Amino acid sequence: MARLERALALFMVVAWRIARLMRLGRTCPDLDAGLLFERDEWRAAFNLDKKKPPKTSPRLNEVVRLVAMLGCFLARKGDGEPGVKTIWQGLQRVVDFAAGLRYARELDD
Repeated sequence: MARLERALALFMVVAWRIARLMRLGRTCPDLDAGLLFERDEWRAAFNLDKKKPPKTSPRLNEVVRLVAMLGCFLARKGDGEPGVKTIWQGLQRVVDFAAGLRYARELDD
């Protein structure tokens, strides 16, 4: 039972982060993405989308949409804003890629 409680606690933290990204991406789109994403994470989102990452932290809405597009959000004109599922799926890819960037950087040192 204790293992289940630990797993649920971890899942709740992940779900909270995803819901927070979705809500703030909609209500505060001009917020600095560096407040909610690590530098490697937002740079990974740009790299995975084959875009050159900016020198400074981009807007939150831009990064949330990039992350959601990695989770199969199509971002068409009438699609509205990304939801929890597409952000969750895209965030999995971004976090894995960001970890790879960190490991590659450590190998260079």
